[in-house]
This record gives sequence, structure tokens and C-alpha cells, in this order.
Amino acid sequence: MDDFGELRSRGQGYLEVDLPGGTYPYLTLSFRAGHAVVHLFTDEETVSLLAGDGTVPWEETVEVPVLDELAIFTGYFVLGVDHAWDVVRSFVRTGAFTDLGEWAEL
Repeated sequence: MDDFGELRSRGQGYLEVDLPGGTYPYLTLSFRAGHAVVHLFTDEETVSLLAGDGTVPWEETVEVPVLDELAIFTGYFVLGVDHAWDVVRSFVRTGAFTDLGEWAEL
């Protein structure tokens, strides 16, 4: 949580969030300014994106950091930063990802 606050004060960031004692599932949170994207890794080969919340029209694009580079996502996968952070906190609190929203497997 401290890392998120520090990165948010910088205006962008990338976090990997896993549960104690396990490697999967885990989430990543990528954000820049007011836009965020959440990835779900359920195993070594399966990655999904959380559907957006309408913050950005589906046909528009935004760039957010993924690892060390900026990646482009359509509005279909973009959430507001506060909403995305609520999703991450819910995952950490419950250990579940099925009730966080609609996931699109890549």
C-alpha cells in the first residue's frame, strides 16, 4: 500500500500484487495520471485483462507503464485509478478475483 501511495504521488506506476504463500493468482496494476489497467495472472500461461469502467471511451487509447515501458490499451480495458486500486485491495482482502469484474483472457 505504501508503494502505491509513493507511485501515485509521482503520477504513474506499475505494481505486482500477490497473495501470501503463493505465486498464482496475482494481479498487476499499471497506472498513469487518472488511468489504470489491471492484469490477472492465473498461471504461467494465462493472462487476462479486467474490463474498463467507462472512464475512457472504448475506441480511445491510453498509455500506462507495464514493467519498464509504456503500453497502449483501448478504453475497453481502462479503469479510473481509484476504482482499480479498490479492485486490488478487494483481491488482497478476499483472495478472490471472480467477483472483481469481467475478465478478458489474452
